[in-house]
Amino acid sequence: MVKSFKDLTVWQKSIDFVASVYLLVKQLPKEETYALSDQIRRAVVSIPSNIAEGFGRNSTKEYVQFLYIALGSASEVETQIIIGQKIGYFKDIEQYSQDINEIKKMINGLISSLKRKI
Repeated sequence: MVKSFKDLTVWQKSIDFVASVYLLVKQLPKEETYALSDQIRRAVVSIPSNIAEGFGRNSTKEYVQFLYIALGSASEVETQIIIGQKIGYFKDIEQYSQDINEIKKMINGLISSLKRKI
């Protein structure tokens, strides 16, 4: 039985992903500080934050809703990293793509598991 959101592997992986993405956005030029960089950082932090917030809610239905928000944020980050690559800011994003896809699969698995309980 999971006692804390910190025990969830998906939360742990998403925290590690936040750290790696923060290092990635350091590659962005200064003029992107308040645009793409800020947007990516807010979206990536939203992933583990919503997993944690949902875990702390009173109902499974609310938990699932927050996991859907985390899933949306994951897709947002994925899109923003692709944009960064397309405009020449990031070179190799393969590992980021693999990591975010793994996190999205894990979130979907958690959603499916929780929905069976509803």
